[in-house]
Amino acid sequence: MTGVRVAGVGLTPFGEHAGRTGRDLFAEAALSALDDAGVPSEDVEHLNYGNFMGALAERQGHQAPIMAEAAGLGCAATRYEEACASAGVAVREAVRAVRSGEADVLVAGGQERMTNLSTAEVTESLAVAADELFEVRAGVTFPGAYALMARAYFEAYGGSREDLAEIAVKNHANAVPNEYAQYQREITVERALDSPEVASPLHLFDACPITDGASAVVLVSEEYATERNLDAPVAITGTGQGGDRAALQDRAHMARTPAAADAAAEAYADAGVAADAVEVAEVHDCFTIAEVLATESLGLFEPGEGIGAARRGDTARDGDVPVNLSGGLKAKGHPVGATGGSQIAEMTRLLRGDHPNSDAVTDATVGVTHNAGGTVASAVVHVLEVAR
Repeated sequence: MTGVRVAGVGLTPFGEHAGRTGRDLFAEAALSALDDAGVPSEDVEHLNYGNFMGALAERQGHQAPIMAEAAGLGCAATRYEEACASAGVAVREAVRAVRSGEADVLVAGGQERMTNLSTAEVTESLAVAADELFEVRAGVTFPGAYALMARAYFEAYGGSREDLAEIAVKNHANAVPNEYAQYQREITVERALDSPEVASPLHLFDACPITDGASAVVLVSEEYATERNLDAPVAITGTGQGGDRAALQDRAHMARTPAAADAAAEAYADAGVAADAVEVAEVHDCFTIAEVLATESLGLFEPGEGIGAARRGDTARDGDVPVNLSGGLKAKGHPVGATGGSQIAEMTRLLRGDHPNSDAVTDATVGVTHNAGGTVASAVVHVLEVAR
């Protein structure tokens, strides 16, 4: 089984891209990744493309070959859809293809265009990732669903809105120097607490924004990297995927995310590392409570301990395990089909030392990314390491 290196990464700025199409955004990210990798487009054997709501936002299905054409790729292409974990799954399947010997070079990533829709239209479009029969028909939206999860967490383990506000403050501060972040400005705990209520106990600054953007990574076999003398110091050494019941009422515990815990266990075993080896993490914080659930599922904190991590400074840039140095979905933005690829790109930049926040993890060699779909009915975890 061959090893997998991240040869190059590409991102668009996250935010509002009025007048641009999804294919335009993805082409920018993919071409940037190929340029970063120093890999010619004709060597790419397959495009693994993540997208969730393109058929609703742009009235365009069958997007994968369109994206390949836009990026100048002459290879076959497949679209992966797993709600907000779409690009994470696309990367995972690319890793598996390289490992199996099926391919030496793949491009993986994703794209989402959202700001061309109204807030109500985006909310309705995202809601189809929930259980239509048992949740959507009852009026459940994701702010409401994560609010239920937050309330369940507070009841089970304690915690407060102030704890959640600390997470938002941390991630906004991390986003300030990130040139790809949607919100490059700091906020205060007071501002977060005073922001409008969305769904109790969640307020405006507990939620990620509506975002356009694209991500792409070039994955290659170790043999290909060696033969072409590529500068590819970061390897994906572990990958895992987990699942859970889609509807919250069918779960044993709303304050835990076993899909992510299962994905993490598989990824750690695959990489041959334990949770205590992780030195930096990028996690799926679509809402502040989601960061708490993610860090506990990854084994970075015991159940009930994650809620106070930001307040204690454990997950700060100078903490024991910095979390979301990119700004996370909370401040960097969340173009849902692109997020999993963006996390891989950000972690790669952090570990190879060319991220604006790399100075916070100068000695780090092991990082983890966590990408979730819906209320974590799907989860994908990757372990990235500096190649020895």
